[in-house]
Amino acid sequence: MAAVTAAMVKELRERTGLGMMDCKKALVETEGDMDQAIDNLRKSSGMKAAKKAGRIAADGLIQIMTESDKGIMVEVNCETDFAAKDANFIAFAQSVSAALFESEDLDVAGLMASGMEATREALVQKIGENCSVRRAARYQGQVASYLHTNGKIGVLVNFEGGDENLGKDLAMHIAAANPQVVSPENAGADVLEKEREIYTAQAAESGKPPEIVAKMVEGRIKKYLAEISLTEQAFVKDTDQKISALLKQHEAKVLDFSRFEVGEGIEKEEVDFAAEVAQQLT
Repeated sequence: MAAVTAAMVKELRERTGLGMMDCKKALVETEGDMDQAIDNLRKSSGMKAAKKAGRIAADGLIQIMTESDKGIMVEVNCETDFAAKDANFIAFAQSVSAALFESEDLDVAGLMASGMEATREALVQKIGENCSVRRAARYQGQVASYLHTNGKIGVLVNFEGGDENLGKDLAMHIAAANPQVVSPENAGADVLEKEREIYTAQAAESGKPPEIVAKMVEGRIKKYLAEISLTEQAFVKDTDQKISALLKQHEAKVLDFSRFEVGEGIEKEEVDFAAEVAQQLT
C-alpha cells in the first residue's frame, strides 16, 4: 500500500477542486492510486460540484436586510436566470444574508468555511449549476435601501439627517444613475490620472496650443467628475435639482453607499449552444 502524502492530497485537490478530506479519503481507499481516486470521485455526487466549479456564475440575486441602525447587502451568484428563480437558490441566498447580518464582520470566506460551503455544494447538486457568494456590504447607523423588482440591482446608503423618504429617494437615484463616488473629492487620484492621460491624448490630436489643450483636459475632467459624483448629479425625480441641493434642503449628508448589479464586471462566457449539444452527443 502506497503511503498517502500531503503532496498527493494537494495534487488531487488541485486536479478535482474537491475538499482536502474528500481527497485524502479517496486516496486512502484506492491505496494511493491517483487515477483510480479521480475515477471514484467522478462517480460520486461530490464530483458534480467540482466539475462545475470552473463555469462562470454571472447571474443570481441581490439580497438586502436592514434594521433601524444597520443594513447589509449581498450578491449571490448562479449561472442562469432560471436557477436564480429556483426556491432552493433563493433560500440559500437568504440564509447567507441572515448569517452575515448577524456576524460581526463581512468575512464571506470565513462564513463558507464555517459550514456554509457544504450547503453550497448541496445546492449545486440540486440545481445543477455553479453557485457562489461574491461580495457583501454593510453600514452601521442611518441606512436606506432599494432593491429592484427583479433582484438584479441593489443599493445600500449610509446617510445622516433627512428622513426615511429621503433615504428611499437617494437609494432609487443611485440605482438609476449609477454614481461611482459620493462627491468629486472622493474620486481616486489614480482614476483621475488615467482619465487625464486619455483626455490629453485626445486633445493633443486637435493641434491646438499646449495651453489650450491643458484647459480642454481640465474641462473634461470637471465634466467627468460631475458625471460620476452623486452630489453633482441631477436628481432623477427632479432633473432641475442636483443631489447636493436636495441634501442641503433636508440638512442631510451621504456618508457612503454601495450599488450592486448582478454579474457586473464578470466576463461572461460566450456559449455556442449548437456546439455544446453536439459535444454532449459524442
